[in-house]
Amino acid sequence: MMTSLPPLAALRAFEAAARHLSVTLAARELSVTPGAVSLQVRELEQALGVTLFERRPRQLALTEDGSTYFSTLRRAFRMMREATEELTARNRMPVLTVSCTPTFAAQWLVPRICDFEQLLNGIDVRISASNRLTDFVSDGVDIAIRHGFGRYEGLASERLIDDELVPVVNAALARKRPLATPTDLSAHVLLHDVQRLDWQLWLEAVGAEGVETTRGPVFVNSNGAIEAARAGDGVALVRLSLVSRELAEGVLVAPFPIGIATDLAYHLVYPPSALDRPAVAAFRAWIVEQARGA
Repeated sequence: MMTSLPPLAALRAFEAAARHLSVTLAARELSVTPGAVSLQVRELEQALGVTLFERRPRQLALTEDGSTYFSTLRRAFRMMREATEELTARNRMPVLTVSCTPTFAAQWLVPRICDFEQLLNGIDVRISASNRLTDFVSDGVDIAIRHGFGRYEGLASERLIDDELVPVVNAALARKRPLATPTDLSAHVLLHDVQRLDWQLWLEAVGAEGVETTRGPVFVNSNGAIEAARAGDGVALVRLSLVSRELAEGVLVAPFPIGIATDLAYHLVYPPSALDRPAVAAFRAWIVEQARGA
């Protein structure tokens, strides 16, 4: 004959009281009164026909039966919690966290990410914009896009976008103050990001002289320089991939089709085991295809 189980509330009250060896702490955990915990434990003892606790002044102690019952019950509650967490985790939308620089996020990734979310409906993409190197474990990042030489110890690295530095300017400003040759830049404000030497390198590469490269405002990242160029505040020297949208829309123009290539590039970076997760593998395949198209 099957023995019916005691009420779950009574089992929870006993398990909490036995774990804390305190009715007060058990009541606080369960959000009930100490009297309610004591009542449920006594009802459980009556239902089982055993004494579970030795009641001492200001102290609880488990009896031998209570200790044996608590040991088994504790494992049972842990298994129920683990089963519940596993079930709810399967039903939650998978989260994919992508780390990249703020400029790459604003200028390249965000305008395209809706296509990926539509392609793989059911994945929650979170973009972590930061200039610092990613710690994939502590930061909870699945995959990253970084600008550099592509050497990241212990991580897989794929060259994503080979980039060239090109001058860009607001289309209206270019009509008002034409840029027929690179030397004409001397009549314009030069916009810099933190890599202030880039203008000097570009002008030397194209053989332009008489352009003062130390003048002009400096922005903390390329995004600031691009926004200033969009507003007509000057000419920015930026990576071509970051302004493809503005060039296609005609908001910005590249008056000189001469770019300078560097060893730097945008790389896709991730722990080798990351591609075992379907969401990460899908994002990698998608962004590689997007980079080819761009």
